[in-house]
Amino acid sequence: MKKSSLISLAALAGASALVLTGCSTPSGNGGNPDDGDAASTRACIILPDAASSPRWENGDRPALEKAISDAGFEVDIQNAQGDTNKYATIADQQLTKGCGVMLLVDYNGAAEGVVTKAKAQGIPVIAYDRPIKGGADYYVSFDNVRVGELEGQAVVDGLKAEGKDPATAVVVYMGGDPADGNAAMFREGADKAMSAAGIKPAAEPAGIWDGPKSATNFEQALTSLGGKVDAVWAANDTNAAGVISILDKNGLKVPVSGQDASVEGLQNILLGKQTATVYKPYSIEADAASKLAIQILNGEKPTADMQLDDGTPYIAVDPILVTADKVKDVVAAGDASASDICSGEVAAACEQYGVK
Repeated sequence: MKKSSLISLAALAGASALVLTGCSTPSGNGGNPDDGDAASTRACIILPDAASSPRWENGDRPALEKAISDAGFEVDIQNAQGDTNKYATIADQQLTKGCGVMLLVDYNGAAEGVVTKAKAQGIPVIAYDRPIKGGADYYVSFDNVRVGELEGQAVVDGLKAEGKDPATAVVVYMGGDPADGNAAMFREGADKAMSAAGIKPAAEPAGIWDGPKSATNFEQALTSLGGKVDAVWAANDTNAAGVISILDKNGLKVPVSGQDASVEGLQNILLGKQTATVYKPYSIEADAASKLAIQILNGEKPTADMQLDDGTPYIAVDPILVTADKVKDVVAAGDASASDICSGEVAAACEQYGVK
C-alpha cells in the first residue's frame, strides 16, 4: 500500500477531503442523471454476508442507502449471504437492469468476475472495505495494516499488563479468511507489532470469518498446546467470541484482540474477556464511499491521493482502538446501543465504565 498522506477522521466531514474531482464524460451506463438514462442514476451494491459481521446489514446497508438516495439516485442493495453463486446471480441481475456505478464488498473472490463484466459495460466499480483482484476503479476502506497493528499492540500491551514477557508468551494467531484481501493486511500489521515484541505464533489454524468454526479451530490448537495459552490474536470480534467461548469452557482468561466494535465484542471487553476491539466507524466509511459513488453518478471522475500496490486509487480512513474505558465513546457516536450492550451480567460493568 502506497501512501502520500492518510485521511483523518476529522477530514471526512467534506467530500473535498476524500477526493479531488474533475468533470469528465463517463462511458457505458455511467452518465449524468439529466440525460434520461435510468441506468445512469442507479447505484448497484452487493454486500457479502450477514455472518462474518453484523455491520453489513445493521450499519453499512442503511448508511449507504440513505446517503445515495438522499442525493436523488436509485439504490439497489442486495446481500449474497455468503454464497458466491448467489453473488454472481445478483450481479447479473443488476447489470441487466443497468447500473451507473457498482459498489462491491468482495466475498471469496466472487467480485472479480463482476468487475470484468462491469468494465465491459463501461461501469465504474468501487471496491468497498475489501480489495478486489483484477482492479476496481477505486478502493474505499480503513487503513487495514493499521487495523492489524492496533490489534497486535493490544495483545502485546495485554501481556505486559499481566507481567508476562511477550517474547516467551504462548500466543495463538486466529486470522481471517485468506480469500478476503483484507485478511492478509490485518495479519501483516498484527505480526509487525507482535514480532517487534518478540512474539512468534505458537499455533495458527487456517483463517476463517466464522465464530463457531473459530471456536473449533482454537480448541484444537489449545489441545495441541497442552492447554497452555497466554494470549490470542483474533482478527475480528466474531472470531474472538469463538475463542472466548473455549477459554471460558477451560476456565481461562487471557488477552484477546478483535475488531468491528460489535455488541458482543464490546460486551466481552467490558467483562474483561477481550482486551480491545478496533473500532471502524462504518458510518464514516459508508459516507466516504457514498460521496464517491455520488460523484461518479453525477458524471465526475474522482481521484485520490493514495493507491494500492496495484495502482488502484485508495481512499482510506483511520481506525480507533477501543478498550473498556472507550466503549462509551462508541455508544455516544451512535454505532452501538447501551440497551443492547448493558444486559444481564454486563449491566454492572456498564455502570462502572459509564456506558449509558
